[in-house]
Amino acid sequence: MTQTKERTLTREVAATQIPSGDKHTLPAGTKVTIHQTLGGSYTVQTDTGLFRIDGRDADALGEQATDNTVQAATLADGSPDPAAVWTQLRKVFDPEIPVNIVDLGLVYSLDIEKRETAEGGYKVSIAMTLTAPGCGMGPAIAEDAKGKVLLVPGVADAEVKITWEPPWNQSMISEEGKMKLGLI
Repeated sequence: MTQTKERTLTREVAATQIPSGDKHTLPAGTKVTIHQTLGGSYTVQTDTGLFRIDGRDADALGEQATDNTVQAATLADGSPDPAAVWTQLRKVFDPEIPVNIVDLGLVYSLDIEKRETAEGGYKVSIAMTLTAPGCGMGPAIAEDAKGKVLLVPGVADAEVKITWEPPWNQSMISEEGKMKLGLI
């Protein structure tokens, strides 16, 4: 996790507004404060709001850009390795909580099915929840999860649905997550 740092963007970058999930372009010269660096992305504050910048654009912040390539092989039938999909989901964070969505207990299911289309490939469907029904981060977190899953070899399509059943509670947090949050 990066300490809070003030920076000026050296080039324009694509960014996701928090909490709406809307896409924006932040121009070169924009002053930002980095609040958090987790899961290969940066949460930054600008004069116009809070944004998430992908790690591949870290050079615009004066940081080392990250390679988002997933080093995983497909299974013998060409389907994505479920372990690689779970690894990618562990790189997804709520910008306000320093624990990934898997360890927070937000991911309820993950299904991989062969697509019956001319293009073929496999679709990953994920059902997840949020820590509270009023959480405005849903669209941004779901989009981040989808983008990371699409990087897994063999994944041609991904869908992330937010569900409220069953309601999330702190008992769903993994032991590792509880340790990071100081709950144990």
